[in-house]
Amino acid sequence: MASWKDADPSLGYLTRKDTEVKLPRATRVKNKTPAPVQITAEQILREARERQESEIRPPKQKITDPTELGEYRLRKRKEFEDLIRRVRWNIGVWIKYAQWEESQKDFKRARSIWERALEVDYKNHTLWLKYAEVEMKNKFVNHARNVWDRAVTLLPRVDQLWYKYIHMEEMLGNVAGARQVFERWMKWMPDQQGWLSYIKFELRYNEVERGRGIFERFVQCHPRVGAWIRYAKFEMKNGEVVKARNVYEKALEKLADDEEAELLFVAFAEFEERCKETERARAIYKFALDHIPKGRAEDLYRKFVAFEKQYGDREGIEDAIVGKRRFQYEDEVGKSPTNYDSWFDYIRLEESVGNKERVREVYERAIANVPPAQEKRLWQRYIYLWINYALYEELDAGDMERTRDVYRECLNLIPHQKFSFAKIWLLAAQFEIRQLNLKAARQILGNAIGKAPKDKIFKKYIEIELQLGNIDRCRKLYEKYLEWSPENCYAWSKFAELERSLAETDRARAIFEVAIAQPALDMPELLWKAYIDFETGEGEFDNARALYKRLLDRTKHLKVWMSYAEFEATAINKGDLDETEEALEQKKQCIQRARRVFEEALNYFRSSASDLKEERAMLLEKWLNMETTAFGELGDVSLVQSKLPKKLKKRRHVTTEDGSTRIEEYIDYLFPDETQTTNLKILEAAYKWKKQKLSSGDD
Repeated sequence: MASWKDADPSLGYLTRKDTEVKLPRATRVKNKTPAPVQITAEQILREARERQESEIRPPKQKITDPTELGEYRLRKRKEFEDLIRRVRWNIGVWIKYAQWEESQKDFKRARSIWERALEVDYKNHTLWLKYAEVEMKNKFVNHARNVWDRAVTLLPRVDQLWYKYIHMEEMLGNVAGARQVFERWMKWMPDQQGWLSYIKFELRYNEVERGRGIFERFVQCHPRVGAWIRYAKFEMKNGEVVKARNVYEKALEKLADDEEAELLFVAFAEFEERCKETERARAIYKFALDHIPKGRAEDLYRKFVAFEKQYGDREGIEDAIVGKRRFQYEDEVGKSPTNYDSWFDYIRLEESVGNKERVREVYERAIANVPPAQEKRLWQRYIYLWINYALYEELDAGDMERTRDVYRECLNLIPHQKFSFAKIWLLAAQFEIRQLNLKAARQILGNAIGKAPKDKIFKKYIEIELQLGNIDRCRKLYEKYLEWSPENCYAWSKFAELERSLAETDRARAIFEVAIAQPALDMPELLWKAYIDFETGEGEFDNARALYKRLLDRTKHLKVWMSYAEFEATAINKGDLDETEEALEQKKQCIQRARRVFEEALNYFRSSASDLKEERAMLLEKWLNMETTAFGELGDVSLVQSKLPKKLKKRRHVTTEDGSTRIEEYIDYLFPDETQTTNLKILEAAYKWKKQKLSSGDD
């Protein structure tokens, strides 16, 4: 037995061993074969149900005499009254109490309870319904009518009370009373269902005129598209086509701008279609498409296209399809007014239809969407709206004054101080020329040069004046052109070319001299080439040679040397090309001069630009090519071959952008003079090494 020292006070002075739960030892199943009779879950449940004891219910009380009945009623009433005192606001208790009194056939007491319940919560419409149903069930008609009357007076917005009241009167055959109840209800302006119930009530008794009158009041109370369509369908059902049409027309007068107007137009058009009035239906569809916002006309367009496919000709079908596409474009330009591509597509559609007023309207709407910022990239697409508008007015509409106005408005709109469009100025001027209004064209081009001078404007203006033979104007324009852009080599060349075409050689030469004296030129090589070609064309070879020397003083570019050599090789007058001894002697002199140019170039590249090996090699190739082809029999290839370099493939380290190095191959050129100097350096190094070795041996 454990000693008292092991006892734990928190365990009631028991030891830990005493409090351990001892589980029975798990039995080992020796025979694991299945039992011959297996028990299913279904059998277990069935057996449990069979053995379940029957529910204990209280015995039914049988009342045999009036005294016992009175005691039962008194006890029951006391229970209900006590319950009501505890939960006065629980309507369910009141209803059970009243229904129990009804089951006892004590209707006065039942009414009293219903009235007491209504004093507690008269706004509970369920209470009124139960009360009235009890009266009706027990055939107290006047009492029921009284209840309904009070209910609809106190709760006029509860539709169920009105429906039940009317239903009772109708079941009793009191049609006039039911109508009177409807009239009382209609004074409260109920929802659409209440009015439709009244109309159906009248139609059940074939009171069509009364129904029509109710419809008139209905559409006044609820002026909605659905109400008017129901009214029109009512007239159509009764065969009153004219009245139905009048209903639709009245509805359109009042609801043409309503959000649901699309449904009204569709219903009206379908009505005319059923009446075989296809022209009326088409007119309704077109009127609707013109007046309803495009965002709400999807169903209308679909119906119109289907209508035209069924009843229309080819033109009508195309018109309907155009209308559908017009709707799509309206939607696109409505979402993004500055999406000019959508405007172009929309305008193209309207131009294909051919309605001038509509085309102009779309153009005006399009050009009203000015780009939000004064940046040229935003205006580049927009400006073509104006161009297309002007071309349409000139070529398609044939309205020249309107075309002139379009060009004028466009030029006034463009902010020329920030940017301009030469195309607009030129198109406006060309339009005036086509109208034989040369003064206006000159004025437009003059304004262009004054406000926004551009190369295109100068070139076109000069071309126009040249075609008209106004040489003095051309000279003035070239002067303005060069004042505005003195670095423009194209303008200098064209000015000199103009003077040369007029046989003004001295003027042309003076222009070239002024041009090459400019401190900055955009393409000086073209200007020098044009000047040299001019002197060569005039047969002034000495002047051309002097120009080449002046050019070489400025630049020693490879192409200048090549061009100079080619010039010297061909510097013979065309009349001296006969096969005579004098001509042959001149040709030899030309070749000698060309060779001297090549020699001079090689000396420059060898001494002053030794790192430009590739250019030097190209120069030798050019010389060799001329010796073999251009000089013909007088050529001497041996002069060049001894100077040709060897191509060597070498490698070098190259640093990339990220800082790493890589090896790349490149072509290097080894010239004969460089080879000799290299050999001398090797011999010098060998002698030096031998001298050092000998001196170290002596030591």
